Amino acid sequence: MNIETLQMAPVKLIGQAANINSKPVEESNSTKTFFQFLTDSLNETNNLQKDAEKMDMALAAGKVDDISKVVVASEKAQIALNLTMSIRNKAVEAYQEIMRMQV
Repeated sequence: MNIETLQMAPVKLIGQAANINSKPVEESNSTKTFFQFLTDSLNETNNLQKDAEKMDMALAAGKVDDISKVVVASEKAQIALNLTMSIRNKAVEAYQEIMRMQV
């Protein structure tokens, strides 16, 4: 058995594996930009906050029979706000790290 054939065999297999099921990546028309994603998320968070506030006002006015709906709406708004703040903090951290890089 030749040592050179043993050493070259994995290289040939890697080249063959790279061609298995390879097809070009297709872009879909429904892709969102990062800015659009953030804008939509902020709008959704804002809507959840407004809904929770409306339900709180309705509860205070005595117009709500089921308190659990008010609690659920408030929790949804709180979770969305926490997620938004986490995303903002990560974006600020990433920006600060990029600004610290030396070129």
